[in-house]
Amino acid sequence: MDLFFLLSKVFWVLANPGNFLALLLLISLLFGWRKITGLVVFSLLLITFYPMGNLLLQPLEKRFPQPQQMPADVAGIIVLGGAEEAELSSVWQQPQFNMAAERDMAILPLLQRYKDVPVVLTGGSGSVTKPEFRGADVLQSWLQSQQLDNRVIYERNSRNTFENAIYSHDSLPAGSDIADAEGWLLVTSAFHMPRSMGIFQNQGWNVIPYPVDYYSKPVTVENWRADLGRNLFELGIGMREWLGLSAYYLTEKTAVLFPSPESVPASEITPASEITRND
Repeated sequence: MDLFFLLSKVFWVLANPGNFLALLLLISLLFGWRKITGLVVFSLLLITFYPMGNLLLQPLEKRFPQPQQMPADVAGIIVLGGAEEAELSSVWQQPQFNMAAERDMAILPLLQRYKDVPVVLTGGSGSVTKPEFRGADVLQSWLQSQQLDNRVIYERNSRNTFENAIYSHDSLPAGSDIADAEGWLLVTSAFHMPRSMGIFQNQGWNVIPYPVDYYSKPVTVENWRADLGRNLFELGIGMREWLGLSAYYLTEKTAVLFPSPESVPASEITPASEITRND
């Protein structure tokens, strides 16, 4: 098993904010560390009443804006998995999706707009213990039920975004050019777009960002809510993505720490001002 993949999973079990605070609270109670206990309780109260994840998610989700207009033509479409609940789909024998379902919902209008280009749905299993449940299989079942799978390529072996870029390339028909000047539309969650763009560009793809699935609101006092579960969830998303950006940069899977439109060579992205609507 790939060491990077395994270490990333183990590390996140400990670094996940909910797990980390619970473990820290347990240790502080066992050793009588009252100050640490108080700090954990204060942190939980703060997270309960204010969505701290906004502070981390806002810069991520604003990094790559949505195209001002849709490209007239594209070389193809790449949709990153992660919205599928593969094990639940197997248990209940129908496609199940999570809060990132916008990734997969975006497929339908894009299939209608771009009728003659390849569409790659890339997503295997990110689980160490249950690798048999794969996201692309859920997507295939869902699209087949609507008879929309005739030109879709299902890449089901990738376990993370780095492998998405590599295995998507390998799954393309002979003669496909990942550096095609028209560009490949890259669909993923807005918070995940900076890392995804950096990874795909580093592998030679000419990709156009198409962010979906937004979570954050402006960072203001008014945007509070008393919801510990939701606030912890979004804080975890933000922390995981910033840690992922750092890890991928340090392991040279991306060329810059925080990819942006300005960090993309002019030949590798279609400026919004040059994009025309295809109506």
